[in-house]
Amino acid sequence: MSEFTEHLHEVFTLFGPVSARKMFGGYGIYHDGVMFGLVTDDTLYLKADASNRDQFLARGLGPFEYEKNGKRIALSFYLAPEEILEDPEAARAWAKKSWEVARRARSKRGESQRRRD
Repeated sequence: MSEFTEHLHEVFTLFGPVSARKMFGGYGIYHDGVMFGLVTDDTLYLKADASNRDQFLARGLGPFEYEKNGKRIALSFYLAPEEILEDPEAARAWAKKSWEVARRARSKRGESQRRRD
């Protein structure tokens, strides 16, 4: 695990315990079993939806994108504001919103799965 990823335990100390799990050449960042962040190339992205996306966009913070079969794919994880790496209060606020987004998304997936069963 990179030093950057390890440092996120300290960054989110006011938010609560976080863990990192290797995935897709990076790491998923979890709190209470819910993935609210993504680290790739020592860059942190946070989960977003309609409830908080404008906060990222207003700061010029775009989504995590990758290329697949010649097409650009954008995920619902947006570049985290740099100040959260040094400001525990800001880190807690941004993490809380992204965690709530991720929790809602997980609940919706669960409902959708139950309807299909």
